[in-house]
Amino acid sequence: MKRLQILVLMAFLPFSAIAQAAEPLVVLEAQGLAVEEFLWLKRPVVVFADSPNDPSVTTQLEYLAERPEQLAERDVVVIVDTDPAAASPFRQKLRPRGFSLVIMDKDGSVEIRKPRPWDVREITRAIDKFPLARQEQLERFPSGR
Repeated sequence: MKRLQILVLMAFLPFSAIAQAAEPLVVLEAQGLAVEEFLWLKRPVVVFADSPNDPSVTTQLEYLAERPEQLAERDVVVIVDTDPAAASPFRQKLRPRGFSLVIMDKDGSVEIRKPRPWDVREITRAIDKFPLARQEQLERFPSGR
């Protein structure tokens, strides 16, 4: 009987690994994107800088790439804008100065602005405190009330 259980378990392990495979981190350029594209679908985390060579941008993207699965669980899309001259819709709406990390909620509201890079742990803890994220968690796990 134990052999049968082991065989069944071995047969389904590859499928569980596929199901648990994390989505890769989605990083988009701000040019050509509108804020309205993400309303009620994704939580934009926008990384602004005055130059693509800004070390804070590199640090922030490294931090975000460390745990993409935690960001994917919270429907996060990362948007990078390092060209002030292009005046993207995100830059026009959010008006950053120098390096700036802006975390928005699904309703398009700006929840947090930071002048330095944040790691994924800090970002996800902040997102988990958003009212919409709390509501989503209650809908996903109703016994957690």
